Amino acid sequence: MRACVQCSAEVPPHAAVCPACHALQRAAPPTMGPGTQIERGYARIVVEGRIGSGAMGIVHRAWMFYAPNGPRAGEPPIPIALKQLKAQASLNAEIRSLFLNEAEALSRLSHPNVVKFYDLFEWTPPPRTMKTSPMSIAQPASLGVMSARPASTPAGTLTLAMELVDGATLEEVIARNVARARLAGAGALPGLPFQRAFAYFEQLLGALAAAHALGIVHRDIKPSNLMIRKDGVVKLTDFGIAHLRARPAADGDKESLAPGTGAYMAPEQVLGAPVDGRADLYSASILFYEMLTGRTPFLVEGKSELMVRMEQVEVPPPPIRSFLPQAPPVLDALFARALAKDPAARFPSAIELGNAFVTGLAIPASRGWHAEIEMAKLARESAPRKLATVRVELEQSYATLIGPPPAR
Repeated sequence: MRACVQCSAEVPPHAAVCPACHALQRAAPPTMGPGTQIERGYARIVVEGRIGSGAMGIVHRAWMFYAPNGPRAGEPPIPIALKQLKAQASLNAEIRSLFLNEAEALSRLSHPNVVKFYDLFEWTPPPRTMKTSPMSIAQPASLGVMSARPASTPAGTLTLAMELVDGATLEEVIARNVARARLAGAGALPGLPFQRAFAYFEQLLGALAAAHALGIVHRDIKPSNLMIRKDGVVKLTDFGIAHLRARPAADGDKESLAPGTGAYMAPEQVLGAPVDGRADLYSASILFYEMLTGRTPFLVEGKSELMVRMEQVEVPPPPIRSFLPQAPPVLDALFARALAKDPAARFPSAIELGNAFVTGLAIPASRGWHAEIEMAKLARESAPRKLATVRVELEQSYATLIGPPPAR
């Protein structure tokens, strides 16, 4: 079913007239698929195939071919991911707003550990006699233009072009390591080796340090939103429910259940209280806890989402040494502060959180971590050459790890 363009009543997928108000309906647009070509002026995008889908959107693998007379002429084509809202979701103002929110956050961030933003546009299927969509602009569309368009009269389907990450989600990486530990039996590490887990944790903290410096709070840090590239570089994704400091909250913007995922939410986020970067750091610490132990502090099996959220508010997390008895006692102390119920009792910034683990566990600070600290300092500066140098240093430092283990 779809919503009527006039009265929002449910309309059968192929109905031309609304059964309630008799308004003429828009014809259902053809879907994007393999071979679809999209002209963007500066480049042509060619869709290769679908790589994933959810209730609200579809993700396609595609290639971007730069125009021979454009500013990037001569550069080789690059693989990209096209995240496209489904037709019905495009008509929903709230969903549309979340999608635009993600695009805005990605466009403001330029960090090696955050998926790269390329473009945002509304895809309009071409006439059947044409092979490409009839649109052409000199550069990626302005986010302001997209935000200004009334949600009730979309010109097409909102589509976000971003970096394609060749790898697996952290969720998949953890699951494979847990399965391997169970097969190995008693004495095996329940999660990832410490060095690898800490390298992933460092990179996540680096991405959050840059985001927080720009006033962006992700609010949905969880394993499925972290991609691990095959060379070990981490990429943070899905900024759909991110809070942007510069954007005022809409009047009456209250929800019965705060957005987020219970097993990873900070207590203040569960309660619907104002959140800042410390909520993301709480969630990041839960990810590190899960990477080491193979489980979250508050298990979700057999519990409702509300029950898990209330445990975040009321129940102390189990000491990590109850699952890793060989770990030093200081690790329990570090996690106790990182997962404190009161935000004021936690580490105040991503860099301070990372430094506390480096110092407390006597880990030699890596080249990558030094680069993460420098990237956080440069996040608000306009120094392209310096940023480019630090980006290369950061990626080279972490791109020596073995990424996701091969599936068996």
